[in-house]
Amino acid sequence: MNLVTSTLAGRIDCLFRTHPSPRGREYTYREVATAVTALNEVTLSPAYLWQLRTGAKDNPSINHLAALARFFNVAPSYFFDDELSNLPEAELRLLASTKHGLPRATASQLAGLSDESLAAVLELARRLRKLEGLPGVASHSANGANGKQNGTGKRNGARRNGSRT
Repeated sequence: MNLVTSTLAGRIDCLFRTHPSPRGREYTYREVATAVTALNEVTLSPAYLWQLRTGAKDNPSINHLAALARFFNVAPSYFFDDELSNLPEAELRLLASTKHGLPRATASQLAGLSDESLAAVLELARRLRKLEGLPGVASHSANGANGKQNGTGKRNGARRNGSRT
């Protein structure tokens, strides 16, 4: 299922669905409108946010889009970049929507690689995190789901001394 679509309404909807509030649920229109108005000196009403999200309105000002981008911590180009709707994996599209250039470039390079190549890149990232003393990150990969071994003789997700391998 495409999380990011080519429509403005679809992209705004994606932000609401994929960026939960600190309470772990979708932000309300009122929460976003209040925060955007307070932080960005841009007036945005809950009703107008609903109209943008549902497609009833589709021509917001650049200031409104910039304020929404700041609130959801994405690059303003997220609302205009057609490359985002063409990436094959939802996770890559979301990663590419970040405002940092390096993750976006990385996501673009990963698009189209085979499952085996993606697994190799993931394993390299895990090893680099370990070398730099960073904690492991929960994986949503197919390897964890189907029980493939991770090259260490352990199944992905196996625990050793209380930590992820």
